[in-house]
Amino acid sequence: MDEEYDVIVLGTGLKECILSGLLSVDRLKVLHMDRNEYYGGESTSLNLNQLWKRFRGDEKPPVHLGPSRDYNVDMIPKFMMANGTLVRVLIHTEVTKYLSFKAVDGSYVFNKGKIHKVPANDLEALKSPLMGIFEKRRARKFFMYVQDYEETDPKTHDGMNLTRVTTRELIAKFGLDDNTVDVIGHALALHRDDYYLDQPALDTVKRMKLYSESIARFQGGSPYIYPLYGLGELPQAFARLSAVYGGTYMLNKPECKVEFNEEGKVSGVTSEGETARCKKVVCDPSYLPNKVRKIGKVARAICIMSHPIPNTNDSHSVQIILPQKQLGRKSDMYLFCCSYSHMVAPKGKFIAFVAADAETNKPEIELKPGIDLLGPVDEIFFDVYDRYEPVNEPSLDNCFISTSYDATTHFESTVQDVLSMYTMITGKVLDLSVDLSAASAAEE
Repeated sequence: MDEEYDVIVLGTGLKECILSGLLSVDRLKVLHMDRNEYYGGESTSLNLNQLWKRFRGDEKPPVHLGPSRDYNVDMIPKFMMANGTLVRVLIHTEVTKYLSFKAVDGSYVFNKGKIHKVPANDLEALKSPLMGIFEKRRARKFFMYVQDYEETDPKTHDGMNLTRVTTRELIAKFGLDDNTVDVIGHALALHRDDYYLDQPALDTVKRMKLYSESIARFQGGSPYIYPLYGLGELPQAFARLSAVYGGTYMLNKPECKVEFNEEGKVSGVTSEGETARCKKVVCDPSYLPNKVRKIGKVARAICIMSHPIPNTNDSHSVQIILPQKQLGRKSDMYLFCCSYSHMVAPKGKFIAFVAADAETNKPEIELKPGIDLLGPVDEIFFDVYDRYEPVNEPSLDNCFISTSYDATTHFESTVQDVLSMYTMITGKVLDLSVDLSAASAAEE
């Protein structure tokens, strides 16, 4: 172990694994360590026995739930946008060779007490029961504007500079009502709260375009894809990738103490009396607790069910977004459901998550609006975890710390953190102009 590395990565969470893979592909000498004996850190994937051990101690799971090994319950479940940044990163590193994807059946939004399919384009807007007849026409015009918009072609801008015009001003031009705006902003553009309304509209338009392009990619009912056997496959795929490029992975390394020189810069990592020297350290917040601050909590419920979520057209995999306004909250609530069709549970079983930024200390009550949509559940577990962000100055100490995972059930915010860390570590912007068809195993 006592060699010198360009980068030592601590923790095998999704963010750390993606960064380790990207840095390995850049031909940096990478050592990747984890204090746990399993991959994934906070974002690990558990079988049924492990799930019970974590939440119920010495109790044994009931026999009727089926074999433990047939469960792959992701602790931080997130769907991937088919044309999104994470899929581009996976293709860039060629890690797609080790993964099989499958399209996600449904994308829904909670509005006025009911679940509705998210309208993704002008034609779906015309059919959607979310809007009255006149609003449908206005929404269709807005969708057509977004679909035709090209950043480099002023003819498509309709005289508006979307780097200056706010989302609120753009929406006002089309006369859309608050109800429609709620659906577009939260379920299509995937904003987590309403701050976006007073930001430049370009970001929202790009997010909407990504959503509709992703749906078109697999002709499915949603823009999302998910790996067979769940996200637990990702860290292991990146471990393989790293090995191909000469990186080293070590699990079950206790302590992993980060060492600093007299200037306060990182000099290495010590575990079991041996020190590996390095120039930079990449890690999750748990490895450098004195360089992070708490920024909130995520409350979540993990449910095992024997049926799909009602009112989702029998979708075997689905995301439902509950916009904050619909619940009188400060941020959105998310429902995630996956099943045996993605090999994360035995036949006939479904895994559902309800997650939100915790605004109270009572997850059972706070998550009730989401849990009420699930119908009968076989088992339910509640969990609250703290979220941290770095407060250090990486240019001074060469420590690059990821931010804890948020409550969203899609990857867009996670991968933005990875890309900004990559740029801080390497000084480069990652080139993501890739051939998206390389992830086409997703089609079945």
